[in-house]
Amino acid sequence: MALSSVAQQPFNGLDMNMGNLHRLSDAKSRSISPENFTGEPGKGGMATLEQGNARNAARDLGQGWKVNPYVHIEPGQTFTLAEINGSGAIQHIWMTPTGNWRYSILRFYWDDETTPSVEVPVGDFFGMGWGEYAQLSSLAVTVNPGSAFNCYWTMPFRKKCKITMENINTERMTLYYQVDYTLTQVPDDAAYFHAQFRRNNPVKDAEFTLIDGVKGKGHYVGAYMAWGVNNNGWWGEGEIKFFMDGDNKYPTICGTGTEDYFCGSYNFDNKGKYQEFTTPYAGLHQ
Repeated sequence: MALSSVAQQPFNGLDMNMGNLHRLSDAKSRSISPENFTGEPGKGGMATLEQGNARNAARDLGQGWKVNPYVHIEPGQTFTLAEINGSGAIQHIWMTPTGNWRYSILRFYWDDETTPSVEVPVGDFFGMGWGEYAQLSSLAVTVNPGSAFNCYWTMPFRKKCKITMENINTERMTLYYQVDYTLTQVPDDAAYFHAQFRRNNPVKDAEFTLIDGVKGKGHYVGAYMAWGVNNNGWWGEGEIKFFMDGDNKYPTICGTGTEDYFCGSYNFDNKGKYQEFTTPYAGLHQ
């Protein structure tokens, strides 16, 4: 009997899961936060009590102990949360923004982009479209007690990554945040992460377009929707339709109802207390 084996490809350290925790790679783990704005090795926790914004809280602890854990973003200011050079992927983002979450705009730029691939209010990006804390648990996004926003989308880049937050409010905001990423080789077939936000108040047409104008190869990976009902009609009777690759009058994919699209049925719990609307659409494109 002849035995054959398939040569295992080198592991690049991305797509970690319980099934491959034993795999070794040459990937380099990095993290950017107000304690280490550049993510450089050995550069975290260097702020002194004279430099740090939490110098009073850390007065009995000293350098290296939560001396500079947050940033202030003034009204009208755009702050660069992270700027990374090289090849790799964002793997986790955590933050706790203050103020009106609809007025804090997240933007992501991949490689040499001048127009962002992600442009979404921070609350909507993390599934908090109503501007108040509500616990959320999913594979991609979790929001935990105390308004701790987390996302676990794998977001690859080949040359550079830049993440900014703009405060369009009239009041200063405070932001604790951490961007965890891996520097490694990105596969040729890896797509870039995209997300956008749309809102109508009220919805003027019979159909609301979640996303349009997407071209090229990619994956649609989902949408978050917050919907406010201002009449006595039932919100769930609208189908989610996907028009793809030349579809005109009729779509290729047509669901059976809005609540069914979000993996429910019969108005979820039949209490009929549902709210607002809109979304960041998210997708992956080459």
